[in-house]
Amino acid sequence: MLPAATTPQQSDNWFNSDDRFQQLYPVPIQLLSTRHWTPLHITRRIARYLAPTDNARVLDIGSGVGKFCLAAAHCRPSAFFFGVEQRKDLVAHAEAARTLLELPNAHFIHRNFTQLDFRRFDHFYFYNSFHENLVATDKIDESIAYSTELYNYYNRYLHKKLDEMPAGTRLVTFHSLGEEMPASYHLVEAQVEELLKFWIKT
Repeated sequence: MLPAATTPQQSDNWFNSDDRFQQLYPVPIQLLSTRHWTPLHITRRIARYLAPTDNARVLDIGSGVGKFCLAAAHCRPSAFFFGVEQRKDLVAHAEAARTLLELPNAHFIHRNFTQLDFRRFDHFYFYNSFHENLVATDKIDESIAYSTELYNYYNRYLHKKLDEMPAGTRLVTFHSLGEEMPASYHLVEAQVEELLKFWIKT
């Protein structure tokens, strides 16, 4: 059970460490954190890149329980972070944490990412949320269908949508195999043993 309310100073304390942040969620969600949610120190780097100006609108594709959006919204309060997630229960966890943290610039959408208009957003974050569809990979749960066909379809769809975005669109990928990347994006920098990549459309 989460605390009923928090002060601004207490809200800051949730972002002191990943272990502290995970306490926003039930224990089964905490157990998924290392493999499925973005570490806070990585999020801070990404947020600075994806929100270079005030009012930037950033979409996290496959946002899970909202950790990236919440931490990024805290780091960059002048930007807006949106997470799209197809699992209703994970969106509910994200909304509960957002309410506690009182972050008005974080928003969560219960939908498959293919149902979104990408033109509503300026920049994108992708922590390889399609990877679950491959055989012998760790799944968050068994509430959705998995298949190699879906993996390929999602990659093709994202490739097309990213390629349609205007020049200057920024993208960060983490643990991605690169199959979703159009040739129109230029690699700006790679970090964390090249698992974290910063891109811009030219």
